[in-house]
This record gives sequence, structure tokens and C-alpha cells, in this order.
Amino acid sequence: MFGIGGTELLVILVVALIVLGPKSVPQIARTLGKAMGEFRKVSTEFQRTLNTEIELEEHEKRKQEAEKELFGTEQKATAATKPAEAASPAAKPAAAATAAAPTETDASVKG
Repeated sequence: MFGIGGTELLVILVVALIVLGPKSVPQIARTLGKAMGEFRKVSTEFQRTLNTEIELEEHEKRKQEAEKELFGTEQKATAATKPAEAASPAAKPAAAATAAAPTETDASVKG
């Protein structure tokens, strides 16, 4: 319990009986028992709260890792498709230049 053996506990009880008297020892023991029960209740609640917070933090960490992995995979897939798109914009300026050049039909319309 508190590192107190049976002999030490017996000595404490005898001293308490002598100092406090036989009438008040049961009342004090009852009060001490209630206080110990309340202390255990509060410490159990505190421990439960800590465990809940730790589990919540671990859950958030796993969630962030999963999101990072998911979005990292999407970014890799997007990056893989960008080189193919990068080749087609090079073709687009050539097509735009051809479209900008006057054609025979444009010249005949003007004049």
C-alpha cells in the first residue's frame, strides 16, 4: 500500500489508540477510509482522462499520417501526369502560331 508492513501498521494503530482514545479511533478510521476512497476515485478518473487524451492524440496522429500518405500519393500521381501535360503545352504554342498566321482565305477576304 504505502510500503508499510504488517508490523508497522500494528504499531501505528496502537499509537493511534493510545493518543486518540478508543472512542474516536473508529470515527477517524471511517473518515480516513472515506478519504482514501475519494482519493482513489479521483485518481482513477484522472488516469482515465489522461488515457482518453492520449488515445485521442494518437488517433489524430494516425489520421494525419493517413491523410499525408493519401495526399502524398495523389500528388505523386498528379506529378506523374504533369510531364505528359508539359509536352502538350509545347505543342500548343506551335498550334497557336499557325492559327495566328494569315491564311489565303483571310487574305482574299481583306482584299
